[in-house]
Amino acid sequence: MQDKSAPEEFDVVIVGRGPVGATLANLLGLRGVRTLVLERETQTYHLPRAVHFDDECMRVFQTVGLADAILPHVILSPGMLFLDANGKMLLDWSRPQTLTPMGWHLSYRFHQPDLEDVLIGGLARWPHVTLRSRCDVFALDQVEDGVRVRYEDLSNGKLSEVRAGYVIGCDGARSLVRRFIGSSMDDLGFHERWLVIDVLLKRARDDLGDYSLQHCDPRRPATYVRGTGTRRRWEITILPDEDSQEIAQPAKVWDLLSRWITPDDAELERAAVYTFHSVIARQWRSGRLFLAGDSAHQTPPFLGQGMCAGIRDAANLAWKLAAIIQGGAAPDLLDTYQSERQPHVREFIELAIRLGGVINTKAIEAGLAAGEARENAPVKLDVRKPLLGPGLTFSDLPLAGHLAPQFMLRDGGRSDDRTGYHHVLLVEAAAVLPSRLAQAGIEILAGDDAEGVRDWLRKHGIIAALVRPDRYIRGTARDEPELERLVAAAIPATQIPLTQAPSAA
Repeated sequence: MQDKSAPEEFDVVIVGRGPVGATLANLLGLRGVRTLVLERETQTYHLPRAVHFDDECMRVFQTVGLADAILPHVILSPGMLFLDANGKMLLDWSRPQTLTPMGWHLSYRFHQPDLEDVLIGGLARWPHVTLRSRCDVFALDQVEDGVRVRYEDLSNGKLSEVRAGYVIGCDGARSLVRRFIGSSMDDLGFHERWLVIDVLLKRARDDLGDYSLQHCDPRRPATYVRGTGTRRRWEITILPDEDSQEIAQPAKVWDLLSRWITPDDAELERAAVYTFHSVIARQWRSGRLFLAGDSAHQTPPFLGQGMCAGIRDAANLAWKLAAIIQGGAAPDLLDTYQSERQPHVREFIELAIRLGGVINTKAIEAGLAAGEARENAPVKLDVRKPLLGPGLTFSDLPLAGHLAPQFMLRDGGRSDDRTGYHHVLLVEAAAVLPSRLAQAGIEILAGDDAEGVRDWLRKHGIIAALVRPDRYIRGTARDEPELERLVAAAIPATQIPLTQAPSAA
């Protein structure tokens, strides 16, 4: 009989229920992991913040069964153009309007409160996931077999304690969890004040366009972003001698916006000064404490990859936690979290800094070097996602650390929905595979299931590929001995029970 005075026990406690914390909780819910989310605020923050996510993020949302619920809240982005002070295009970052190999579009625009509402609402599907709002964590004490998490219920002042196997800090740039880990930050050198202005149009202004525009004007660089519905955003550089409080006053805001819109066109939703940073935590883990999202890294917004990086953190970490908690995997599996994610996010931040140089016209040549020069045309930018850093991949095998494509099934569905949140072995034909794969819970996707599998394998000169639950390729096989090596490596890491993801009806 359980001692009533003993603290509640959870496998994982997540501090923060923003997009990263809510995504991580949904992924752990999918695994049936006992999870508690503690959030200081009562409700979702009602104003816009992040405005873009990519095809890889949408694939994660698909994994937890929420993509269809998110789709009505997004619009497709045609891309971003960089213009000089005279309106001449310097750099063309158009996005294709076709599906990518991920099975989704490359670029989506969204209103963050809408996304958070869907992600938080999705938590109710999981009986093992508990969400507590108005709970302010103030102490984390690591003990031999877990973490004591102490928090205050701000609605009544009551102090409570729970026990957790692991604590994940998804608690933003001023992370309490990071302070308990004791991690310092690597400074990549970009720190600038920008005025972020969100407006709601009162009347149609189709002339503003659907492209994001980077106005690379040395007098005052600025960014325009079309949001969902009537929302439009401008981000405008604050000059060194300007006062942050004064520049956010409505009269000054409308003066800055006057080259584009007037109060007759729109109403101000908010104007706030942000300092854009470029920093990465040196230590993402201390024992059973971990960081994810803005608590681990912050990037200038010029690539639209801030929230995306946090969603990738959640996707990388969730299945590894489940493998240890439920599948008996060795705890050192978690050592691969920072080693894989940190180089990946650093590469994105460094590119964002170079693009910031173009916008600020302080380092145009360095920024334009990120793209492909074309004769009599603007430089074309095509951002390729970085590879995973070293970790749980066979780095000596082709495609290791790359994202695997998602295939269209012969019945018209998407392959991730068929294979679920498992390791997956891609092969030309399933008949030649050992029976122990099925016993270990490794899904098989063969050429008979999806039209593109055979062509993809042959294109890369391989006979099989092992894909992790986060959709990254763990390794490939060019011959039978390499296939045996993949199978032997995969089986110990896949003994994990699965709760099926219901749709968000």
